[in-house]
This record gives sequence, structure tokens and C-alpha cells, in this order.
Amino acid sequence: MIYARILDGGVRIGVVILVITFAIYVFEIITSHIPVNELPKYWGLPVHEYLATCKISTGWSWLGMLGKGDFVNFMGIAFLAGMTIVCYVAVTPVFYRKKDSAFFILSLAEIGVLILAASGILGGGGH
Repeated sequence: MIYARILDGGVRIGVVILVITFAIYVFEIITSHIPVNELPKYWGLPVHEYLATCKISTGWSWLGMLGKGDFVNFMGIAFLAGMTIVCYVAVTPVFYRKKDSAFFILSLAEIGVLILAASGILGGGGH
């Protein structure tokens, strides 16, 4: 129930962040890295060519571009993606207190795997 309550609250917050940041992008409240009217000319490019042409780096480099309207929406996506780690961190002490060593160890491992995957150290993913 702890996991579910935290995830429910996190998803609600994440959706609000996504709606706000999408509005910022659509209404051009913040200037975009790539203007909306220029996007169609890049749609057909392979991803590596698109990234090079638009001067966009991969991985966590989007953090440095949060001042751009088309990157600000990544905050909501990252927030939602991180909610699983937050939920596991919240339930791990419960497993420890209940002396449920199997779930305690699995939750610690899950936290480690998720943090390692998010870090980009392994170099996997679509980038």
C-alpha cells in the first residue's frame, strides 16, 4: 500500500508537470531549441543525423537545455521515470522491519539496478 500511495501521488504530480511544461512548449512561453515550424524538416532524419544536425547531445545533457521550451517537458518524464526508485526506497525499510529478507534484498537490488540504468554508465538505451 505504501508503494501504491506514493506512486499514485507521484503520477498525479507528474501529469501536472507534463501538462504545464507542454503548455510552456506549445504556447512558446520559453523559446525552443528547434522552432515548432522547423520540426517537419528533421522528422525523416535518422536519429544520429538528427542529433548532429540539431546540435543535441545524448544522455543527461538535456539537463543543460532546460531553459529551452522543447526540453523543459523532459522534467515531467524524468520525474515519472524516477518514481519507481522513490517507491522502492519507501518500501525497503518496511521489508527490513518485517524481517522479510528476500524482499529486502530484492528491493535493494532493484534500487541499485534502476540507479545504475538511469546513470547511463552502462551506455545502453536508445541514445
